[in-house]
Amino acid sequence: MSEALHEEAHTGPIKTPNQLLWWSLFAFVIPVFIIIALVAYVTSANKTSPGAVDEEIKIAERIQKVGSVEIRDANRPLRAGNEVYTTQCSACHATGAAGAPKYSDAGAWGPRLGQGLEALVNSALKGKGAMAAQGGGDFNDIEITRAVVYMANAGGGKFAEPQAPAADKKDEAAAAK
Repeated sequence: MSEALHEEAHTGPIKTPNQLLWWSLFAFVIPVFIIIALVAYVTSANKTSPGAVDEEIKIAERIQKVGSVEIRDANRPLRAGNEVYTTQCSACHATGAAGAPKYSDAGAWGPRLGQGLEALVNSALKGKGAMAAQGGGDFNDIEITRAVVYMANAGGGKFAEPQAPAADKKDEAAAAK
């Protein structure tokens, strides 16, 4: 009788090795994952979510400049047509790239000259076809007009080169001395 009592005292919920494996899983592994999840939940308030930015960056974006002002030297002498042509226009008009009329090609310039200087200058300043607008770049409108006159006259035109306004003439004379 003492043996029967002894066996009953040692019985428990785990009777097979498979049950031991499952109980080990539930007893140790799952609590570890629960602890990791709780730690992640508690510390998640300190993290910024993906795509979020710092408060300083948000402020900088709100107060950024809408535009900018570029101050140019208004007192510099106007550049001649051949200088503007060499700097700005020759990249396309020297080779005829993208259908640009070549410099001194009377056949290509003939139909364009019939439109008049005003139309040629307007095309140069605002752009036409593959040619980008030249207005607002490194050269002012008078300098672009001088380059147009230079190219048109080389192609058979008879346009007079525009002169600087009265205030600029004094500056050019002073710069020439």
